[in-house]
Amino acid sequence: MSYFDAASAVPLHPVAREALLASLDEGWADPARPYREGRRARLLLDAAREAAAEAVGCRPDELVFTPSGTQAVHSAMSGTLAARRRVGRHLVHSAVEHSCVLHAAAAHEAAGGTVTEVGVDRTGRVAAGDLAAALRPDTALAALQSANHEVGTEQPVEEAAAACREAGVPLLVDAAQSLPWGPVGGAWSLLTGSAHKWGGPPGVGLLAVRKGTRFAPQGPQDERESGRVPGFGNLPAVVAAAASLRAVQAEAAAEAVRLRELVGRIRARVAEAVPDTEVVGDPVRRLPHLVTFSCLYVDGETLLHALDRAGFSVSSGSSCTSSTLTPSHVLRAMGVLSEGNVRVSLPAGTAEADVDRFLDVLPEAVRSVREHLGAPAAARPETAPAPAAEHVVDALGKRCPVPVIELAKVIGDVPVGATLTVLADDEAARLDIPAWCGMRGQEYVGERAAGRGTAYVVRRLV
Repeated sequence: MSYFDAASAVPLHPVAREALLASLDEGWADPARPYREGRRARLLLDAAREAAAEAVGCRPDELVFTPSGTQAVHSAMSGTLAARRRVGRHLVHSAVEHSCVLHAAAAHEAAGGTVTEVGVDRTGRVAAGDLAAALRPDTALAALQSANHEVGTEQPVEEAAAACREAGVPLLVDAAQSLPWGPVGGAWSLLTGSAHKWGGPPGVGLLAVRKGTRFAPQGPQDERESGRVPGFGNLPAVVAAAASLRAVQAEAAAEAVRLRELVGRIRARVAEAVPDTEVVGDPVRRLPHLVTFSCLYVDGETLLHALDRAGFSVSSGSSCTSSTLTPSHVLRAMGVLSEGNVRVSLPAGTAEADVDRFLDVLPEAVRSVREHLGAPAAARPETAPAPAAEHVVDALGKRCPVPVIELAKVIGDVPVGATLTVLADDEAARLDIPAWCGMRGQEYVGERAAGRGTAYVVRRLV
């Protein structure tokens, strides 16, 4: 079985395993106690903090450990927003932030705050100028990830941090995906990470708050972790997380070169070998190990199961499966195809042969899913005699990618220059029908409310 979902979690790094086992014997006591066992535990905790701070690029006294990366993000946002409440209650974040940022933003808005979401281009990248333009005198916090979790696009953190500093606004960076590859540059104010993304044990996150950043921890506090994280922490896991972060960063330069070549091979071969497939994300400014592509006329969940049966564990940036009708917020913000989405993220040490085998298996897996769904085989419709004046596809009650498949089946019956209306109540159609038009050289006219669902209008050009 080939595990290609490192963006979700990676196996425990050998250094983490060794440190974890050693710390179970040496780091079980309370590091806040003055006796011998407590002092030994305190030495381990201090060493872990120093190692993690060096890897992050901050001072040891600026970094605390949390029970998860999500909690680190939530603590960073709530603590900064509370501390700067007199400045204002305005929050700025990009449209492609991790869901934990979006959830915290929604809670902030529900409590009376205001939120501005900054859009991205088709590669998923924020323009630093757009983020700067969203800052206001009452902006309390801005949030921008270092690299996207779903498509791997790197963000202009240094430029954004400079703009925020000039405006007097702290910048929070979610560095969960990029931290294994090295520190995040720029004058950021807060930074978060999650150990299971770099081969540390799950259940450990980190939060760095640089000196000079106003911060007021929310909720009950105690004397631990500078008052920012209450409770007795999992010291063996913290030691293992810090040790593995330092280890993976030491290996990162060489491994990034190797994985970048393998990902480049996937990007090129998928576009050549699988018809009607769109590779998404920035082709250059991207994480070295991650690539995402979307396959027209494919149910993403079914494709992932087919690849699983073939021996490959991959993920998807699309939520358009049998369990939900809502496409990925990242793909939606980018305006790219969401159906049949596959995210491949290679862990360190991935063999070249495994990547080649994946590329051999993928075309047949996509073909079989399309055949099962009754997708059209022709790349472009043939010109046909004009039928009746009104052309309507009723796809109400049908889930993606069926509405697009039905559209593709009948577009050949529509005279060139005429329009066709697709009735659909699947939210993903709002993204995938325009994407299909772009891939097929047809014109997406727009949408309007219908009695049930939405009417999407397409004009045939070819």
